[in-house]
Amino acid sequence: MKVKVQTLDAKASGDIDLADEVFGLEPRADILHRVVTWQLEKRRGTARATRERSDVARSGKKFGRQKGGGTARHGDRRAPVFIGGGKAHGARLRDFNPSLNKKVRALGLKMALSAKAKDGNLIVVDALDVAEGKTKTLAGQLAKLGFGTKALVIDGDALNVSFALASSNLKGVNLLPAIGANVYDILKHDTLVLTRAAVEKLEARLNG
Repeated sequence: MKVKVQTLDAKASGDIDLADEVFGLEPRADILHRVVTWQLEKRRGTARATRERSDVARSGKKFGRQKGGGTARHGDRRAPVFIGGGKAHGARLRDFNPSLNKKVRALGLKMALSAKAKDGNLIVVDALDVAEGKTKTLAGQLAKLGFGTKALVIDGDALNVSFALASSNLKGVNLLPAIGANVYDILKHDTLVLTRAAVEKLEARLNG
């Protein structure tokens, strides 16, 4: 698949061949759904459990007479009504740690990239250099390129410092290194922007 490469000034900078094995697949909703669900589940933290009556280390001996003591007929000090006793109907431990096959995860990322390419929402730029890292300069450049309301920009191994500084105050523009590319973020944004370096890294990662 051949795609035009542009500069941030919306000028032509040649063409690039995108591997059909990564950018030319037919997206499947079931695969994308599985990967996104797995990602969101992995984000959830472990719900901490509370100690119930059986978890508290206190004596189980009956500490008072059944009758004649003038108090309630308690069996032991682990009852919830006592300080240090177990909590009644406490929170249970919930550990969210789902698993998903690596091949399915890789396939989901390929299909997310292919979906953007198929819909025409993929832009490839030569580099992300912004003069003096100025937000105003970058905003004018992005308007010419037609980034849309929400754009995800993926760079190579390291993020371009000038672009990171200039885009930090722009609403709807997010920046990731190639290693951080994921299905959820790609699908959540209207436009996917890749640098030449990002294309090389993604193809090497997903074809390796």
